[in-house]
Amino acid sequence: MVTYVNFDTINALFFQWETSLKYISIDGDDVGRKITSCYLNNDEDKLHSVSKQLEESTKKIADLLLSRGFDVIFSAADGVVARTESDCNFEEIFLCICSCSSIGITFSAGVGTSLREAYIALLNSKSNGKNQLSHFDTLK
Repeated sequence: MVTYVNFDTINALFFQWETSLKYISIDGDDVGRKITSCYLNNDEDKLHSVSKQLEESTKKIADLLLSRGFDVIFSAADGVVARTESDCNFEEIFLCICSCSSIGITFSAGVGTSLREAYIALLNSKSNGKNQLSHFDTLK
């Protein structure tokens, strides 16, 4: 028995799978300035406190995304990157992300179908006021 493979069908299925992935890139706003302030003010205690609070916030964000079915790719300092194949309401997730920080640090985020798109959308959020979510497919 000979089985024929229709490569157009395989390519279409692969493309559908590939484009169903969504990435989210999240980064704390103005964290570098807060850290710089600690150095310039020689404030060792505050630097330690900021570090601990950022660690806790980043863990909360990563845990939130994991609980929503995301795969966390990166989680360190003040940033988290994750991906999902599920349809989700990123606006709702972003509101939950915003509540993960108790230290007055806001977060910006970007969503796209690749790491590059999510990062470009994140840069858009940071360039247009911070503390917001941008979707790559809506950028002009």
